[in-house]
Amino acid sequence: GPAAAQAREQPVLEPVLPAPAEEQNVTDGAKAPKVNCEERNTTGIDRFTLQILNVSQDLMEFLNPNSSDCTLVLFYTPWCRFSASLAPHFNSLPRAFPTLRFLALDASQHSSLSTRFGTVAVPNILLFQGAKPMARFNHTDRTLETLKDFIFNQTGIEAQGDVAVTEEDWEGPLPSVLTKGIDWLLLFSVLFLAGFVMYATVRTESIRWLIPGQEHEHQE
Repeated sequence: GPAAAQAREQPVLEPVLPAPAEEQNVTDGAKAPKVNCEERNTTGIDRFTLQILNVSQDLMEFLNPNSSDCTLVLFYTPWCRFSASLAPHFNSLPRAFPTLRFLALDASQHSSLSTRFGTVAVPNILLFQGAKPMARFNHTDRTLETLKDFIFNQTGIEAQGDVAVTEEDWEGPLPSVLTKGIDWLLLFSVLFLAGFVMYATVRTESIRWLIPGQEHEHQE
């Protein structure tokens, strides 16, 4: 009848479902980075590379406490195979993020800094804003892609899309070949622990002889 024909002519409206909560969280996270980095001016800079601190240079001299710029700092040792495998990937990061700064230092030559920032193992990567550490890279897969994801998740800064690890990155500036050396920090720790055990043993023996009755029991 007429009523049925009118019903067939009416358009069918499909319900609009809200976006999944996971997608909303990703969007919100991209809009609100955890660290608001002040991107440096790259005008006039032709080559973006990693800077390695020598034994006489202090990290605090390269970090401005009154600034909001961000610096990614790597603690490494030249005889650590994990540091060597990470080297070419870390060497390529300055080209991927030209508005950020990248530093590296030998943890065995800067033991005071390692203790100050809780570097108990290498390689260790910290993101600084000014002179304050803001985040630590904890991913076991240390590649260019995981490092780019870490920086993006923390700062919201996207990497240059055409950057990849090249043969030049394997050559330096961070060495990708292991070098033989002595871990003086580890050697000092072992010697200190051995000396403390010897001192505690001798001290305990001396106290035992001062306790009344212990000498007679020893003679019997």
